[in-house]
Amino acid sequence: MQANLEVLEGLARRLEISVPRAEVEAEVQRRLKALAKNVKVPGFRPGKAPAALVARQYAPGVRQEVLGELLQKRFSEAVAQLGLRVAGYPRFESRPAGEGDENLVFDARFEVYPDVAMGELGAGKIVRPVVTVADSEVDKTLAVLQKQRRSFEAVDRAAETGDLVKFDYHATIDGQPFPGGEGQDFTAVIGEGRLLKDFEQNLVGIKAGETREFDLTFPADYAAKEIAGKTAHFSVAVKEVQAPVLPAVDSAFAQALGVEDGDVEKLRAEVKANLEREVGRRVKTRLKEQVMDLLVQSTNFDVPQSLVEMEIERLRRMTEADMQARGLQSMKLSADMFQEQAERRVRLGLILADIIQKQDIKAGPEQVRALVEEQAQSYEEPEEVVHWYYQNPERMQEIESLALEENVVAWVMGQAQVEDVVTSFDELMGRA
Repeated sequence: MQANLEVLEGLARRLEISVPRAEVEAEVQRRLKALAKNVKVPGFRPGKAPAALVARQYAPGVRQEVLGELLQKRFSEAVAQLGLRVAGYPRFESRPAGEGDENLVFDARFEVYPDVAMGELGAGKIVRPVVTVADSEVDKTLAVLQKQRRSFEAVDRAAETGDLVKFDYHATIDGQPFPGGEGQDFTAVIGEGRLLKDFEQNLVGIKAGETREFDLTFPADYAAKEIAGKTAHFSVAVKEVQAPVLPAVDSAFAQALGVEDGDVEKLRAEVKANLEREVGRRVKTRLKEQVMDLLVQSTNFDVPQSLVEMEIERLRRMTEADMQARGLQSMKLSADMFQEQAERRVRLGLILADIIQKQDIKAGPEQVRALVEEQAQSYEEPEEVVHWYYQNPERMQEIESLALEENVVAWVMGQAQVEDVVTSFDELMGRA
């Protein structure tokens, strides 16, 4: 078939498509005839309604369906003939038809995929963090685990940061009580941030049986809008002060953390292995971020806006679903919020696909299996998680995509300048 293609601005194209009226009408009549055999029309038995009545009721919908299928068929044939790679979906617009025209003529507007010309990667610099997990990091982690399993015991002294305080409170604003301004037997650990910082600081130094009065100004962005930015006068009566008691790192502690024989050294080894796995994940993430930035900066091409719009809609739906799952108020989010992110994701997707195709990058079954097992390590029953992945082709496709991405990262690092930099554990974890 003859296809008339017009190159518009950027990646946009326009294709003229003709569909013979006779072909459309013949197919419409064929489908109406088949439909009439089974369709239910009020007042008639199935299959006994007059053909004219069936046509009057169903012909518009059938004609639209037939025309849509024929347009898509002609469009697919035309782009195949022209060797075009269509990005997104075409939009069909009808041209005015003259009296007696044998053909229905449409313009198909669409975008094509760009030619991705990879930029120069040799000058790109990538920093690879080199981190050693020392015994001190194991000690810090065990200290956190101890704190998570602490108990509290009553003490006869003034409250300090880290203590659990039990108290009654009464507050007024301009001498008047307000909702939430009174409570009994309230408990909080000083320094954990459950209360406003100024309130917690006023609990320090009080003993059981003592009362303290102080003024507190609520933040301007306080959740309770009716008292945000206002100053309240508090009276706090402390009933009990309890000091934290940490469990010893002994056999019982190790057993509580899943080491069946209670071997403390085995516990330390497991903690260190977990920290090293986390270090590995963080280093991978750092490298991937730098590689993706380098690819975006080094490769310049037009991005199909149809793909960007699809990605914006996907990101918007995901965000709205996440907000609902968190119990946040549902609201229609603006497409502008996702424009930059969507364009970057589409651009990277096209770059990665181009590298994978041109460099013949593949993911081997051993690599995929290793990634599945790595994902499963953080669960109590890793073997069941591995089985869960292999049961579902979609889940396995996600893992295979990750493996391909890893291989692209490795290929880019082979082209760029990579510098190993000794990095502290805290800096890698974002604590420095």
